[in-house]
Amino acid sequence: MLPGNRKGLVRPRITTFDEFRDAISAYRLPRVLLAALELDLFTAVGDRSWTADDLSKELKVSERGLSILCRNLAAVELLQKKGSVYKNSRLGATALNRNHRAYRGGYLELMQTHWQDWGRLLESVRSGLPIDHDIPDTPDYRRQFTWAMHHRTLEIAPAIVAQLRVGRAKTLLDLGGGPGTYAMAFLAKNPKMRAIVCDREAAIAVAKEIASTHRAGRRLAYLPLDFSKEPIPGTYDVIWYSNVLHIYSPEDNQTIFRRARAALAPGGRFIIQDAFLHDREGLHPTEASLFAVSMLLFTAGGNTYPVSETAKWLQGAGFVGIRTVPLKKGTEDWENGILEASAPGPSPRAIVRRTRSQGS
Repeated sequence: MLPGNRKGLVRPRITTFDEFRDAISAYRLPRVLLAALELDLFTAVGDRSWTADDLSKELKVSERGLSILCRNLAAVELLQKKGSVYKNSRLGATALNRNHRAYRGGYLELMQTHWQDWGRLLESVRSGLPIDHDIPDTPDYRRQFTWAMHHRTLEIAPAIVAQLRVGRAKTLLDLGGGPGTYAMAFLAKNPKMRAIVCDREAAIAVAKEIASTHRAGRRLAYLPLDFSKEPIPGTYDVIWYSNVLHIYSPEDNQTIFRRARAALAPGGRFIIQDAFLHDREGLHPTEASLFAVSMLLFTAGGNTYPVSETAKWLQGAGFVGIRTVPLKKGTEDWENGILEASAPGPSPRAIVRRTRSQGS
């Protein structure tokens, strides 16, 4: 489902034919980048320097074609060019190189498949159904997707959690937490906390692998559960619901909110992170609107939702103290993308800093 670009804060306007043309022509650089990934070019370059002729022989492609491709990669500084010789940039040599420990393979593979998926958009517009609605989700796909989400959030999760104070909270449920990347970030920041990742079995298997490499992983437990269909067992001081809201329909989310409310201790916090729409007409931020297209392609009823509408759902589920939580610019996953609420209670144990009122 490929969450979008957290820096996509500009509102593009298309009012002239030239602007329309330029918007459509924006596919060109992404297609160059994807061609490089399909060739596994950055892995082939590795830590060596290459002429286009030698590299074309290594990759078994034409010298003419590769020379033009490499020139465009160098123009955006993914490759470095000196004379007729190319070598990797730092990014190319690490996150894009499958032989490096920092390789983001899961997320890179997801981006490649989504190029073809978005080419089928008209199918979903006509039917209102996800493009592969008749193909069941497999454990292998779920595992690959979970790794992709981990690769996506490696840096942003600690940056966001660093700005969220959970006070004396001792227990956290990462609801729909996938790889547990956020749960691990909360545990690293709060040494007295214990956390549980709640998701499908295939996702939890990935979370266990990741947690095994962290000392704080000893404080992480796992709950295999379809929380859209079943009550949430246990009682928690904080429930973290990150990039899950958009997967479900309004009705499903309201059911999940009621289950989350029932699973919170008095005064506990329910913190939602998602691609919220913030303007009156429900059009902006643009990135949040575009992300709704992904939900059309890949989910049965998902969408992106106005923060005001989500606040009403929270009120209906019995939450109080509903607030948006501003983060430092450049550290957000989504623009103004965190909403938190409290279960009624006299003394909340989880406190989030720098909040401004959004509801009751």
